Amino acid sequence: MMRTALAMTALVMTLSAPVSAKEAMDVADLVKTQGPAVVNISTTKMVKRDMHGFPFTIPDEGDMQEFFRRFLPPDRGPAQEIPARGAGSGFIVSKDGYILTNAHVVSGADEVEVKLIDKRTFSAKVIGADSRTDVAVIKITANNLPVVKLGDPAKLRVGEAVAAIGSPFGFENSVTAGIVSAKGRQLPSESYVPYIQTDVAINPGNSGGPLFNMNGEVVGINSQIYSRSGGYQGVSFAIPIDVAMDVAGQLRASGKVLRGWLGVVIQEVTADLAESFGMDRPRGALIAQVQADSPAARAGLQAADVIIMFDGKPVEDAGDLPRMVGMAKPGARIALQVWRKGRAQDLLVVLGELPAEDQLAGKSGKTYSRGGLALSELTADQRRELKIDYGLLVEEVTGDAARAGIRVGDVILAVNNGKVATVEAFRKAIAAIPKGKSAAILVRRGEGSLYIPLKISGE
Repeated sequence: MMRTALAMTALVMTLSAPVSAKEAMDVADLVKTQGPAVVNISTTKMVKRDMHGFPFTIPDEGDMQEFFRRFLPPDRGPAQEIPARGAGSGFIVSKDGYILTNAHVVSGADEVEVKLIDKRTFSAKVIGADSRTDVAVIKITANNLPVVKLGDPAKLRVGEAVAAIGSPFGFENSVTAGIVSAKGRQLPSESYVPYIQTDVAINPGNSGGPLFNMNGEVVGINSQIYSRSGGYQGVSFAIPIDVAMDVAGQLRASGKVLRGWLGVVIQEVTADLAESFGMDRPRGALIAQVQADSPAARAGLQAADVIIMFDGKPVEDAGDLPRMVGMAKPGARIALQVWRKGRAQDLLVVLGELPAEDQLAGKSGKTYSRGGLALSELTADQRRELKIDYGLLVEEVTGDAARAGIRVGDVILAVNNGKVATVEAFRKAIAAIPKGKSAAILVRRGEGSLYIPLKISGE
């Protein structure tokens, strides 16, 4: 089970790179002592197909949608539910059956089955999953199970030997070994995880498996690979176990994860920008936009500020800030240091809660509202050109909004006859719409205006 390009997979070991006799013994001992706590996960999801085997629901993307409409047989017959099967890995963290894996391994599954090394199988319940970190907790009904030992990822050194156990391509309890290639990696589509990069061989079916140090301690969850072929190419990524356990604890307690929210759009500080701001070197997170009615706005943060310290910790790169904010709790009072007009200034911010509906939109960096819209407030020039006093420009469309017919370039004026002049006002209006109900969206398109019903599916 994988995501493409950055293909999500978990670990599994088929001893890859050459290792010394001492390391081979260490790996062998590791497998003997910790291997019994690693599990194989199988999932089943019922999908609707027509009588020809094609998806019964036409994909909601332009080119593919047109393809299916033109070339699907006219007689598709009744919808049939067909099981789609997936596989991954996981590891036991408590004797009473709690197991960690990747969220993408169990996402949308109707049935989850866990198989132990002693061939026993159990039906598992998904306790909770967090797509932002790709961590999930599942539970089987059993007692006195073997459990893994947990390590400290902060003590990992680049170049240190590590190993993985998992089920690549369905080959259960496979072992691979390598080294730590880098720490604190930020991936384009992930803002909340400082990934551990390794050269451990990871392939489809390894997702959710443990990454061990040579003390036999789990230091990460194998989650992704970088690949142009869909298979292992020497660059694998693992979620640090401390990040995963924090998420798992919240999932077990409440079924969801609460994250801090600052309300800024940021960018990297280049050498040229640092020089123009009078900074000694490139560092920090440059604020490109402060969202209206956000914690940042209330704290007095401004566009062109560079955040250089967060809660006493230095912000070296822009990618550090989302992780720091996300790991903090809503309501926390955080000391910030910003570089403003040639000198450092101290501010205090009270973090809000990151809205559950927000989705980071991959490389674009845009934030989507509930319903699937990425919006921005009209600039003064745009308002003059359109001869209107307010409005929200539709920059990207997906999900419910795409199905409703809202287009990129539309300008949203109102929701259920209530004026929306800010993105935050739109979010609040849409948040009040119950799942399965529709909102009347007043849209300016070209020279005219029209109402579009936006049905909220809850996606």
